[in-house]
Amino acid sequence: MPERITLYTAKICPYAHRAEIALAVAGVPYTRYEIDLRNKPEWYLPKVNPVGKVPAIAYGGPDVPADQPSPESVKLNESLVLVEFIADLFPESGILPADPVLRAKARLFIDAVSTKFGPAQAAVLHNGADPEPLVQALEALQALLPEQGFAIGEFSAADIAIAPFLARAELNLENDLGGYPEGKGEGQRILSLIRSPRLARWQEYSKAVQSHPAVASTFDRDHVLQSFKKRFAELRAKKFTA
Repeated sequence: MPERITLYTAKICPYAHRAEIALAVAGVPYTRYEIDLRNKPEWYLPKVNPVGKVPAIAYGGPDVPADQPSPESVKLNESLVLVEFIADLFPESGILPADPVLRAKARLFIDAVSTKFGPAQAAVLHNGADPEPLVQALEALQALLPEQGFAIGEFSAADIAIAPFLARAELNLENDLGGYPEGKGEGQRILSLIRSPRLARWQEYSKAVQSHPAVASTFDRDHVLQSFKKRFAELRAKKFTA
């Protein structure tokens, strides 16, 4: 019987969202504690995660308030590690399939998300870079998809790895938020590229991932949008104001 789980997370953070999706898929009770990433509690670094990031999990130990973490609980971090940890705790969830070939395919997809998609998306959204490398990264991921279904057929860790980033990328682009000048149609231009016919299968996949109940129920769209509006306003003020 798994012990108590406390998740330290932040609605804006796509990495933390991975852990929330995994717990939703597993369908298990846990305590959720929101961390303000711009004003972290003084106890968070010394008692939960020395690097100060989210997500983090306190596992086991006595029943204590989340803001008073016990030294008896095990503290774990890093989003993909936590997804696999949750999968190991709850193997019936299917987060990682029992079949070793499918597990390997899931990990290959996750590797492509980390090495191809992640850097290309960050360059476009945060630095206003040429979007063509992002399109190429999506084509590489599209080539790994089966003809139907999710990344390896059934919803899994592979989909959890990318879902939070897809949701936030589309939200930003639809609202013209990014590291590019405001009001010049760049968000819509990038959207038109990633929604082109050459990425038809990818678009089908992206919609299915974002509408999965575990993803949709853990994504606070309004909160994330308002947070990104503030952050990109600050970024643009630094980049484009003389």
